[in-house]
Amino acid sequence: MTANEHETGPVRAGFEIAKAKLDAILRPAPANEQSEQERRVRSSFLDTVRRALRHVPFMEDVVASYHCALDPTTPASTRGVLLAALAYFVLPFDIVPDFIVGLGFTDDAAVLWAAFRAVQSNIKPEHYAQARETLGKTKREDATSEG
Repeated sequence: MTANEHETGPVRAGFEIAKAKLDAILRPAPANEQSEQERRVRSSFLDTVRRALRHVPFMEDVVASYHCALDPTTPASTRGVLLAALAYFVLPFDIVPDFIVGLGFTDDAAVLWAAFRAVQSNIKPEHYAQARETLGKTKREDATSEG
């Protein structure tokens, strides 16, 4: 076995496991469970955004995805994928717990990025406008509470 063959086996296996987990996480829940996901996301999203701002470089896309998921005109399949990803994001204990400094949001970022890429054609300019407004309010509130 060459060094290259040795490296690709474990790497490929790790990728397949990660992809399987990602597919399971992003699988839309049944309608009755989606309402629970939506409730959980609505109640914890902004607090989680505040904690993750410095760790997730595409936060505007994340917040736009949130607004897209809550938009009743968004297709049900897109809402399902986004709610699944956002529900994972707001869970404090997931594959890599969020409180682990430097690593805590890496799995969340991967899940959110995969969801975003899968449904980005359904995220509208108005969702981005809402995201910029939400992020502006969040940053102003944080500055006020620090000062």
